[in-house]
Amino acid sequence: MQERIEKILVATDGSRDSELAARKATALAQELGAELHVVHVVPVAPPYYLPGYDSGSPGFYEEDFRKARDLLEEQVHKLREAGVEPAGSHLRTGEPDSEVVELAEEIGADLIVVGSRGASPLVRPLIGSVSSSIVTHAHCPVLVVRAEETALRRE
Repeated sequence: MQERIEKILVATDGSRDSELAARKATALAQELGAELHVVHVVPVAPPYYLPGYDSGSPGFYEEDFRKARDLLEEQVHKLREAGVEPAGSHLRTGEPDSEVVELAEEIGADLIVVGSRGASPLVRPLIGSVSSSIVTHAHCPVLVVRAEETALRRE
């Protein structure tokens, strides 16, 4: 196992926690002289149809993909403003947890940085289901960044 962190992968979804994760990953990359990669995953949803929807116009998936691309580009811009040139920006489609883990393996990441809760309206008590799954399945250490103090830390 490698002791030095040379490649960091940060996952972003536009949530407050993922913004904080990106800031933490940026600081770590600068401090350690590590490459920084950023990923955003467009979740796959079952096809849906609406009555009266014009099938000749851009579809819902195309719109979701465009928004995802914009979000990723915005994150890359923020990283550059913070003084880090990302070694890679990755837009993936699929299950967010498995795509992040798979990409981390592909690029040989030494650390994955994620927010504790994502943009999903479903909230789990201490850690979100995506970040929990990444922690469970990743081949490397995972840093989970939390935006708020948990009830356990409050006095």
